[in-house]
Amino acid sequence: MSIAPQHDVLISEVGPRDGLQSVKTIMSTEDKCRWIDALVAAGVREIEVASFVPARLLPQMADAGDVVRHALSHPGVTVMALVPNLRGAQAALQAGVHKLTMPVSASRAHCLANVRKTPEEMVEEVRAIVELRNEIAPAVKIEAGISTAFGCTLQGEVPEDDVIRLAAMCIAAGADESGLSDTVGYANPAQVRRLFQRLQSEIGSHAGAAHMHNTRGLGLANCLAAWDVGVRTFDSSLGGLGGCPYAPGASGNVVTEDLVFMFEAMGVRTGIDLDRLIAARAPLAAGLPGEQLYGMTPEAGMPKGFAAETALAGTDH
Repeated sequence: MSIAPQHDVLISEVGPRDGLQSVKTIMSTEDKCRWIDALVAAGVREIEVASFVPARLLPQMADAGDVVRHALSHPGVTVMALVPNLRGAQAALQAGVHKLTMPVSASRAHCLANVRKTPEEMVEEVRAIVELRNEIAPAVKIEAGISTAFGCTLQGEVPEDDVIRLAAMCIAAGADESGLSDTVGYANPAQVRRLFQRLQSEIGSHAGAAHMHNTRGLGLANCLAAWDVGVRTFDSSLGGLGGCPYAPGASGNVVTEDLVFMFEAMGVRTGIDLDRLIAARAPLAAGLPGEQLYGMTPEAGMPKGFAAETALAGTDH
């Protein structure tokens, strides 16, 4: 989804997929729908609502089709789903999603653990899904997110050349975008700047989102580093839910509330109402009783005069 003229960045909410896949509690379909409704009411315009995987592997996603159909009732919202293979893509396209995201890991060890394929085999899976998309739903966008782009808990160091080459291969296979994911929270701001600059140099306008985790407290710093070099789409999760079941030690995503606050405080327009966004934590908490939610901004509240300062700063854009 392109950034609306009145917005400077696109905040892509991944909590209903990335957040829920890492918790043991099964959130009901009704609670998921209420949560999505609250996110939309706050102004969120792109939401990854599900992943199309076998229910025996991720029972949290057994209702993916129903959740997608509900999300589609909101006009103007890009409804995304993660698909690891051709079968998942077929189900997601039949459900009517606007965008497919594919996890293509630059770490061979993580790729095998996560989707039981090598990185090169995943590129061929991208190619097959592109062909299917072109045949039955040509308007749907495909993003091949390069997982473990900044390091891997299984493999350790992931060579930057491997990351960039893999992203270029995915674009050559027909993906519309390729972003970089700090799946296990190893990234630092200098590394983020360098790798996104290399990505942009290699694939130009096909360079996609920054997907950062907050494992070592650097999530916002890494998002700011990505912003500094021209990234304008950022994945995040309400309440900081998330992780990766196949990446030991991975913790939650960047907290959407904190990310929106950071950008709005800078005068960078997200199009999201912070008060309503924080209110969206209520249906999330109701659907996951006992699950810990994170976020500094919801705890501290808004600084005195915040709205006026933001409006004033926003006039520069």
